[in-house]
Amino acid sequence: MQNEIKNAFRAVALFTVLFGIIYPIFILALGQVVFPVQSNGSIVEIDGRKVGARPIGQEFTRPEYFHPRPSRAGDEGYDALSSSASNLGPTNRKLLEAVNSNAERILEENPGLDISGVPVDAVTSSASGLDPHISPENAEMQAHRVAKARGISMDAVRSLIGKHTERPPGVIPGDPAVNVLLLNMDLDRYQNGGRHDEPER
Repeated sequence: MQNEIKNAFRAVALFTVLFGIIYPIFILALGQVVFPVQSNGSIVEIDGRKVGARPIGQEFTRPEYFHPRPSRAGDEGYDALSSSASNLGPTNRKLLEAVNSNAERILEENPGLDISGVPVDAVTSSASGLDPHISPENAEMQAHRVAKARGISMDAVRSLIGKHTERPPGVIPGDPAVNVLLLNMDLDRYQNGGRHDEPER
């Protein structure tokens, strides 16, 4: 009986050291070597200042910036500590009211836009509430407003949209998407003659 207890304790100690200490350290070290940027949160910096992370969305409301899709994470949206979806079904009245409210806001922000030109991702939130991307159609919908607010050409804005349109690598299925933070940063850099400034949102 005592031998069995000793063997059990030895096994617990062995597996604790292997999978509680050695394995996590190995995975951490491997990540730092193979994927150093991703392992450290894909942080975006401007002149040494952290302004965001590539995989986490942020709220932008000023007319000269591209706006992200709606967020249900937290009271004001894009709260990384409250990541969640609404969990409302497609026939739920609250969801329909939220979509209609978002559509009205978009039409106010983009004068001359017809409701038929509003893509789905512009009026619905993502499952996490933290999606940093919008569809190319969403970006194109906002391009005229951004160009007018900044006093730059549509060609320049569309060129930057194309530059920041990300596509799944290789044969991996998926739709193209535009990272809002990176696009807005590049807009500022373009307009400021190459100078990096933190977006004012």
